[in-house]
This record gives sequence, structure tokens and C-alpha cells, in this order.
Amino acid sequence: MGYEENRPYQPFYGLVMIYQYFRQRWLHRQTARALEKLSKEQLRDIGLTPDDLSRWK
Repeated sequence: MGYEENRPYQPFYGLVMIYQYFRQRWLHRQTARALEKLSKEQLRDIGLTPDDLSRWK
């Protein structure tokens, strides 16, 4: 038996991929919202500028 013959059928793999995509997008937006609330001084402390945040949108 080859490798492909022993693999189980994965009928929900496409749904898992869609879920992971939307979860990553949600986390990305959540991070962007948190960073937008920081002041210029706080952004500078973590090595970012307000221009860097505009690229995230």
C-alpha cells in the first residue's frame, strides 16, 4: 500500500481552510484596531509609525 492509499478522506478540509482564513482576517483586524488606539509615542516605543498603520488597512 502506498502513502495515498492509507490517508483518510478529509471531506471537511475545505471548510477548515475557510474557517482559518476568516479567523486570521479577524485577528488581523483586531490587532489593527488595538494599534490605532495607541499614541505616537507608544507606537514609537514598539518601532512603528502612524504611516505603518495605514498600510495595514
